[in-house]
Amino acid sequence: MNDERHIERKLKLVHIITLGLAYMAPFAVFDTFGIASNISSGHVPFAYVFVFLAILLTALSYGKLVKKYPSSGSVYAYTRNIINPYVGVLVGWLSFIAYLSLPMINALLAKIFISSLLPQIPGWTWIVGLVVLITLLNIFGIEFAAALNIGLVFVQILVGIVFITLTVHDINSGTGHFMSLNELMPKLHELSGFFGASALLGMSFIGFDAVTTLAEDTVNPKETIPKGIFFITIIGGVFFFTVTYFMQSLIPNVSILKNIQGASPEIATIIGGKAYLIFFILGGMFSVFASGLAAQISASRLLYAMGRDNVIPKRYFGYLNKKTKTPVFNIIITGILALCALFLNLEQATSLVNVGAFTAFLVVNICVVKNYFTLDNKSNIYYIVTELIFPGLGLIFILYLWLNLNKFAIVIGVIWFIIGIIYLMITTRCLTKEPVDIAFEELED
Repeated sequence: MNDERHIERKLKLVHIITLGLAYMAPFAVFDTFGIASNISSGHVPFAYVFVFLAILLTALSYGKLVKKYPSSGSVYAYTRNIINPYVGVLVGWLSFIAYLSLPMINALLAKIFISSLLPQIPGWTWIVGLVVLITLLNIFGIEFAAALNIGLVFVQILVGIVFITLTVHDINSGTGHFMSLNELMPKLHELSGFFGASALLGMSFIGFDAVTTLAEDTVNPKETIPKGIFFITIIGGVFFFTVTYFMQSLIPNVSILKNIQGASPEIATIIGGKAYLIFFILGGMFSVFASGLAAQISASRLLYAMGRDNVIPKRYFGYLNKKTKTPVFNIIITGILALCALFLNLEQATSLVNVGAFTAFLVVNICVVKNYFTLDNKSNIYYIVTELIFPGLGLIFILYLWLNLNKFAIVIGVIWFIIGIIYLMITTRCLTKEPVDIAFEELED
């Protein structure tokens, strides 16, 4: 096989964790707090606990599958090999909505953050500027982008720590009170809103999934990727719960705020004044930049896997630049598509991420369950728990979250699915020709 078709392995565990956290965008906890608190009647911290359990079980399923198939493609690759090649193409098509939409979200957030400080400059300039800059950096090389993300993730966590410190100070000064365990739990009549908020917050954890597309960029992917997935999920869950616990303790009812959708900047002003607000917005920009960088990397790698497999034209999508060893065409096309943010609002882009991500999470758990029935030692209690019960519970959790998505997301998902079916029928001559199998390499240490 020609060396030009191989992505150079440069990423280590620290890179995988920081890229996953960057894609996850820790700062997203602030962007969604006001809306989620309003929907859940002030139970955001426990909603994160519920989502965390669902995501952790799914993360364990991803960890198992990436050991079996350590190659670019993520859920697309797993489904093709475990369930069916046709289903694999359709699942990859659906999951790509999430990969493609997250760069749009970051571009929209850049517009929102900077326009709040510089309203005199047209918002579209920030969208275009961010997309162009991120595209150039990713073309330059993934190692550079990953190293840069280490610093960007650190800044986001630092802003979060300062936020928590100021919030605790205000609570101790008599504003609000620390929530008890009973207050964290929703009442029976609040469950509908609670699950709706949980579905919204599910997007916060997207990131552990994204790094599975980087298996071919990673040193020893069979060990590094599963470890990275686990650490990304744990770090994200602890951070999200901690931040929202103190935010909800300070402001139990967000209806007292002037702008529920922009709750976090308003809270930042309350706890730290204008000086901290500027620091907070700068942290938001770091989050947007880091997440956008990681999101475009993952989207381009998924396109590369599909192009190499000739599901989409290999001449373009399966091409690697000889000098940078990066899929330059995919990076550019992903950047161009991210400019659709010029025509969408934040709610629309977020809905697209959710429908794609939850579909991928569902199918990954199904793949692990199906794989269990192929095992020779199915009666082994270890395999019953880890290969059947855990992914089965993850499947139930994620299915419930998927059913609580808003109608806009479901409609877009159905339309996108129909387009995928049409494309599959054309490329396989009405299913009389199987899609070409991906050439997975079973890599040694």
